[in-house]
Amino acid sequence: MSIKRIEPGKRMSGAVVHGNTVYLAGQVGEGSTVAEQSKSALAEVDRLLAAAGSDKSKILQTIIYLSDMSTFAEMNAVWEGWIDPANPPARATSGAPLATPDYLVEFIVTAAI
Repeated sequence: MSIKRIEPGKRMSGAVVHGNTVYLAGQVGEGSTVAEQSKSALAEVDRLLAAAGSDKSKILQTIIYLSDMSTFAEMNAVWEGWIDPANPPARATSGAPLATPDYLVEFIVTAAI
């Protein structure tokens, strides 16, 4: 099977397609709140999925990291308004320090094509 790299960079690719599966790099967003960063990051998820020939209805799994678990409800409010309600993916959420203190949330997505 072929491997297609979307937006390859020096350190990582934005997404990698192998067979009929697309693996997105962790997506973080802009803004000062978890809600703002979630909306921004999920817009990037939409963009990368489209570049791979997929969309959010085909997401298989999402792993979400929050820098502070007290913002779980705030992130979920954005998530629940964004996902395809007919096709919710498997999901896990965990608290973890992120790459910089400015990042409050990160989404790691795997989807079918």
